[in-house]
Amino acid sequence: MQTLKQLIIQKKTPLIMGVLNVTPDSFSDGGKYLNVAVAVKHAMRMIEDGALIIDIGGESTRPSAHEVPFEEEKNRVEPIIKALRKETDIYISLDTNKPELMKLGIDLGVNMINDIYALSKPDALNVISKSAVDVCLMHMKGSPETMQNNPTYHDVLSEVDCFLREKIQKCIDHGIDISRVMIDPGFGFGKSHDDNMKLFSQIDLLASNQCPLMIGLSRKSMIKNLVGENEGAIIQGSALMAAMAGKKGAKVLRVHDVKATKIAIELLNYL
Repeated sequence: MQTLKQLIIQKKTPLIMGVLNVTPDSFSDGGKYLNVAVAVKHAMRMIEDGALIIDIGGESTRPSAHEVPFEEEKNRVEPIIKALRKETDIYISLDTNKPELMKLGIDLGVNMINDIYALSKPDALNVISKSAVDVCLMHMKGSPETMQNNPTYHDVLSEVDCFLREKIQKCIDHGIDISRVMIDPGFGFGKSHDDNMKLFSQIDLLASNQCPLMIGLSRKSMIKNLVGENEGAIIQGSALMAAMAGKKGAKVLRVHDVKATKIAIELLNYL
């Protein structure tokens, strides 16, 4: 099984992670890819456009979103993982915080668990420690249902960095090799626009951490606050800021618009 560390070593530019939401209510593409054939076709298009990772999620984590029952989330993602695995050996990330679904995804052959709760739910650390998959730990204040209810920080960079370092140490303490761990500062997850912009301006400091950094800015409110509601501007703004994050040291860019992001990365490489 290919590892994230191997992918990063092989590529000189940031890895593009294509988002595949199989949910009815995600903020950007909810309801588009519930059909298995449509979802796999979209994934294959993203791979053709330059994605080296496909991130499959069956539960919306937009602000005010409610938790989805295990069986419902399972029924959304399991057939997609199975069908995609038959088509390609692409590195697959499963976006879930449920330990039971983590285990199922691992059994189905996913390469990484992408957890917005940073393995804080009971048994999550245990599931990962007994496997060989990679894991992405994200910072979030609160839960998706409550995270945007006036989040406040004394020093957002310091608090996010401290949180992530503590989660990394917990992984190490549970026997998870640090080479399997990636971190995500969680843009838009319990953060104001000013918080997000402060974090973005200091990505290079987060990237100096001992684990590779993933950045997910794509189509989020911080982009819309900068460029407005025009879809073309949102796509272009998302691609440019993702590419800039790569220049600042991010190793993985989680995006909806793979082709636009790849072009932005290539253009910035000339500067």
